[in-house]
Amino acid sequence: MVEKEHTDLNIDALFIGDKAENADIFKSTLMKLVNQHMGWRENYMPQDMPLITEADKDSESFKKTNEKMQSVLDELSVRLRSNSVPWHSPRYFGHMNSETLMPSILAYTYAMLWNGNNVAYESSPGTSQMEEQVGKDFAALNGYKEGWGHISADGSLANMEGLWYARNVKSLPLAMKKVAPELVSGKSDWELLNMPTHEMLDLLDKADPKVADKIKNNSARAGHDMDKLGKWIVPQTKHYSWLKAADVTGVGLDNVVSCPVDEDYRLDADALEKIILDFAKDHTPILGVVAVVGSTEEGAIDPVQKVVALRDKLYNEQGIYFYLHIDAAYGSYARSMYLDEDNNFMPYDQLESVWKKYGVFQGDGEHVSKYVYDVYKAFPEAESITVDPHKMGYVPYAAGGIAIREKRMRDVIGYFPVYVYDKRSGAPATLTPYILEGSKAGATAAAVWTAHRVLPLNVSGYGKLIGRSIEAAQRFYNFLKGLSFNINGTEVEVNPLTDPDFNMVDWTFNIKGNKDLAKMNDLNLKFYQKASFVGGPVYNNDFITSHTDFATDGYGDSPVPYIESLGFSADDYHKETKVGILRACVLTPFLYDEDNFAAYAPKIKSAMEEKLTQILD
Repeated sequence: MVEKEHTDLNIDALFIGDKAENADIFKSTLMKLVNQHMGWRENYMPQDMPLITEADKDSESFKKTNEKMQSVLDELSVRLRSNSVPWHSPRYFGHMNSETLMPSILAYTYAMLWNGNNVAYESSPGTSQMEEQVGKDFAALNGYKEGWGHISADGSLANMEGLWYARNVKSLPLAMKKVAPELVSGKSDWELLNMPTHEMLDLLDKADPKVADKIKNNSARAGHDMDKLGKWIVPQTKHYSWLKAADVTGVGLDNVVSCPVDEDYRLDADALEKIILDFAKDHTPILGVVAVVGSTEEGAIDPVQKVVALRDKLYNEQGIYFYLHIDAAYGSYARSMYLDEDNNFMPYDQLESVWKKYGVFQGDGEHVSKYVYDVYKAFPEAESITVDPHKMGYVPYAAGGIAIREKRMRDVIGYFPVYVYDKRSGAPATLTPYILEGSKAGATAAAVWTAHRVLPLNVSGYGKLIGRSIEAAQRFYNFLKGLSFNINGTEVEVNPLTDPDFNMVDWTFNIKGNKDLAKMNDLNLKFYQKASFVGGPVYNNDFITSHTDFATDGYGDSPVPYIESLGFSADDYHKETKVGILRACVLTPFLYDEDNFAAYAPKIKSAMEEKLTQILD
């Protein structure tokens, strides 16, 4: 490892701050950037006369129009100040919103003035270059040596692209059998539908370019053989976007199969194997499997390493192969904690000393389990990975992303409209032929690019920021353990769900001795209503969190162990059909600090007690 010694990076200098502590830095930097843009406009073609004259600006209509604009902007300010969540505050434990990086806000705001449209290189040479570099960042973060990536509007579109890739790639061998049978001679349809991705791409590379185009035009992209591709397996903790993706790509909801999760809400690898083998009995192939790293409701991290080992085993023993996509929209940036400054994945036994050197965690002890480490180590084995800068990248919305293991995978989904990609122009290749979107904001690329340059995607940069969030979540989880309230003689217990894999902390309130699950669900729903926008003006709320339901139709029996630990039975759960859960997304970069948390803990406890008192009274 080449020592670059970025150990002195100060995370506190990169946020505006809960109390706008760095407001002067933000305002002065923003003004500097705005002035640079105005000077750029003034100095372009100085021989041109201004088209808006002083006389124009002195006219009554001009003044009235300006007054109208100011009035509307004043109303905008009132609406936003009255109806926005205080996501910047350590009191906010709601949705995946948090204090965002000041350099990203500045970059986004500044880049908006240039109005780059990354649909075509000629429209945005500056920000198109930035997005190309960000795509390389995504690939490197996830361990892809020959990979590629790009920014998408959000994780849902990135997930859809993952299924799009899987659908087109897995259909190639059948198309080869029709168009160029010599490429796949001697192979049965079952063997063709279980061909590893790199083998398919190798065969496509061997074909003459015109033949390769004909193969692609006879694949699933033309609607061919869609009924033969098989099943798309997702865990019970799946994001709802997978259902939309199956709908839009034509894979179909009937081909989406839900795999059980265990009592820690992680994909059950044994159940996955059984599902695959059951389908194999009648030669139903598996199109692909999704592993979630950072589930939306629980922050659970699926055993990617076990899924990879299962795929190797099934292929070696029975010739069964499936496409693997990791939905790490929430958890992908955490891989930076395991990368040294040369982007090498570090040995587990070195982590604690390296983390101490870079100040990743404040306290001692095991902050990340060997299990979670092994998950991130297995990332490069997946064909594609969803990565969202607007979550753990701390970049403003909207900034999702995807990385693919091999850059040549792009060719199976590519389209080349002449008006955005003219080879005669000599311009570098644009992103648009390989993505779902058309026009897209160059400002987003600038925001993500800037964040990655200020905070390197390794232990010296983002590793420190992600470590703060994980440590804050652990402090919050420990705070909830054993917590109870005496509300006018009624004891209310706090029951955390699981020790968090990442930074999502779930829990329930229950009145001591209560054996009515419906009553407990009602208590937690009412608490959420007091601790969210439902309860009135959010800005005046002293503790804000989120809520979800673990329902039988989505989660099956996975919540039963938790239900039973609270004194309920499986029958109670099946009768009620759900358990209501309070959900804290601990993204704040400030509560990792022991003193900061100690200052806020009694405030949070008091806010909880006040809301519970209002409910029980």
